[in-house]
Amino acid sequence: MEANVKYYSMNPLQKIGYKIYKFFRNFPSHFISWLKRVGLWFEKVWFNIGDSLRIYFKALVDGDWATKLSFLFLGVGSFKRKQYLKGILYLLIEGIFIYFLITFMIPNFAKLDLQDLVKAENVYNPDTGKNEWNNYDNTFLILLYSIMSIILIIAFIVFYFKSIKSTYNIELVDRNGGHINTFKEDANLYLNKKFHVTLLVLPILGVLVFTVIPLIFMVCIAFTNYDGDHLPPTYLFSWVGWDNFANLFGGQIVSNFSYAFQKSIWWTFVWAFFATFTNYIGGILLALLINNKRTRVKKLWRTLFVITIAVPQFVTLMLIRYFLNNNGIMNTILNQIGLISWLKSIGAITTSYLPFLSDPNWIKVMVIIINMWVGFPYLMLIATGILMNIPNDLYESAKIDGAGKFKMFSKITMPYMLFVTGPYLISQFTSNFNNFNVIYLLTSGYSTTDIKLGSVSCSEADLLVTWLFKLTTEDYDYKMASVIGIMIFVVSATFTLIAFGIINNKNKEERFQ
Repeated sequence: MEANVKYYSMNPLQKIGYKIYKFFRNFPSHFISWLKRVGLWFEKVWFNIGDSLRIYFKALVDGDWATKLSFLFLGVGSFKRKQYLKGILYLLIEGIFIYFLITFMIPNFAKLDLQDLVKAENVYNPDTGKNEWNNYDNTFLILLYSIMSIILIIAFIVFYFKSIKSTYNIELVDRNGGHINTFKEDANLYLNKKFHVTLLVLPILGVLVFTVIPLIFMVCIAFTNYDGDHLPPTYLFSWVGWDNFANLFGGQIVSNFSYAFQKSIWWTFVWAFFATFTNYIGGILLALLINNKRTRVKKLWRTLFVITIAVPQFVTLMLIRYFLNNNGIMNTILNQIGLISWLKSIGAITTSYLPFLSDPNWIKVMVIIINMWVGFPYLMLIATGILMNIPNDLYESAKIDGAGKFKMFSKITMPYMLFVTGPYLISQFTSNFNNFNVIYLLTSGYSTTDIKLGSVSCSEADLLVTWLFKLTTEDYDYKMASVIGIMIFVVSATFTLIAFGIINNKNKEERFQ
């Protein structure tokens, strides 16, 4: 009880720090509890698999000749029960799978070790008297087609056991004299009672094609030497194991990649923190200022800030970049009023311009400030909607108890905002961790003087995601880009899970009320 009283007497920042401290203090017990849950999940899955295997074994032993033959030729059981269209569909799917297995999948699996392959060469053919391309291999397509084949095999295995189970269930219905659905009745079932299954088919296919396959492919590329010197089909790449990860993390020898990774990931965390919380706090303060009773023409001020949202962000960022470059409008104005010459005379700067976007220290501060300008309006609108829903009775009661404006802000406004926008704050941090637009559009003209960073297409202003982009578009170093992509995923996923765990631990509506 005393601990709860102490917790609720803290301000919002102290509460966040206390939750983080408590999370890491209880991490061992949480980890053991998580292992237990994983164990229970595996136990449940194992029992479900066991139940399914018992059904298939029972179908093989107790089923009639048609059901047993269905283990080899899908659809035989359906033919026996006069479900001809269903039987044809089962046989057709099985036949197509076997055809692709023989002609497409096995040939790609046989070359998946990526060894002893044929490079693409334009050789002279004496029969035609022309230079022709030989029958070459393409390691890119071999890897991609192998991944697709594995997914197709898994999908067919699931379909195979589902069809066997369906065939045996229909046999049991037939034995008991029940009604066996026709193909039309089954189709109507998936258009009515099971329509949700029909609707999920296209999204699942989309996730497989556009998310799962590219993700698995990217992970596999991280274990190869796929780069500009190994571009198939002329120059083939091969497996290299964990060498790329060792190159990134340094090991005993600190490479340029490990040096750049340490610099980039530190700046990525700093950027994500300031880009998230400056916009968050600034948007709330701006909303409070505009919604203050003493503020006049509120609609005008709100409209002026919303206009910044209406302008495409990349247009705003590119204009600001040209506005702040060494020969831009801002430096021109500062030169004309004599400020730059004065700063130079007192030794504050050594150049004839202010290096807003050309100095490694200045550029980091500037991108955070500029991000505040383009990010405040979004948070202002969100905060305005939330502030309008805070009951006025809370503020009136606080005034009666003698609370000042800062006390009401720290004890009523901020807790309410954090309660409502907690998940948004986490997603915004993750989004800023991968914020490509702001960094790339503002810093694309910046070139580093650090030789180690420059040798791997990185700069002091690059986040991990912008560095990854440069590796793929400038150096064609796909293997290291894949490793960095994996690290971005691991860091983002870990932070999101921990942050949501902290919020869900205490952030309950009943407790807040």
